[in-house]
Amino acid sequence: MALQGGGAAEPRPRGLFASVRRLGSTLLATLVSRVELLTHEIERERLRITRLALLAIVALFFLALGAITATLFVIVLFWDSQRLVVIGFLALVYLAIGGGIAAYAKSEASRASRPFSASLEQLRKDREHCTRS
Repeated sequence: MALQGGGAAEPRPRGLFASVRRLGSTLLATLVSRVELLTHEIERERLRITRLALLAIVALFFLALGAITATLFVIVLFWDSQRLVVIGFLALVYLAIGGGIAAYAKSEASRASRPFSASLEQLRKDREHCTRS
């Protein structure tokens, strides 16, 4: 006859089934924490890229406005004497500046840290831990 109520405490389930259940629970908790980390990194990267894109658009707008105004000023200044030389010189200057900025952007893009590096590092550590156990 089984005791009901406040009799003897029930023993903790043991055996293969209980071990598999605990392993599954641990794996699920690990997976959830890794997905949360990845989600956080994706959101942070999205915000950073959005902010950089907006700043680049605003900067390009005002730089273009300034370049057009300065170009018109210089051309009008030399209108009677050397306007074609000035137009050619300014075109070369703009091409050189654009090429320099493109080279700088390329070097910056190659130096950037890998996206999701923290998640990848944590997954590598998890894999090493599992292989040692």
